[in-house]
Amino acid sequence: QVQLVESGGGLVQPGGSLRLSCAASRSIDSFNSMGWYRQVPGKQRDMVARFTSGGTTDYADSVKGRFTISRDNAKNTMYLQMNSLEPEDTAVYYCAADWYHDNQGFGAWGQGTQVTVSS
Repeated sequence: QVQLVESGGGLVQPGGSLRLSCAASRSIDSFNSMGWYRQVPGKQRDMVARFTSGGTTDYADSVKGRFTISRDNAKNTMYLQMNSLEPEDTAVYYCAADWYHDNQGFGAWGQGTQVTVSS
């Protein structure tokens, strides 16, 4: 069973920065895709940034130019650098990964970390 553990959330003022981390319990090289999602109460969970199965990166339009996804395979950790934060970025941020085993697809979510952007 794969475990994903997020950290790095908190309270930040508008215009500030945060870096989220997602530590995986196994090699992230084995994942088909991996990414960050966010959710506010009463709304669906939306993709923020991700590494696609083709090895490229994909960003939501609302965060392009402000957020950067990265990974350290040696540490089995994925990051989300968030700059120029806006109140609209307030949400619970989740990391997620999916992989295949014996031709079956599997997925996992982290427990989430709260990001609050407020003055």
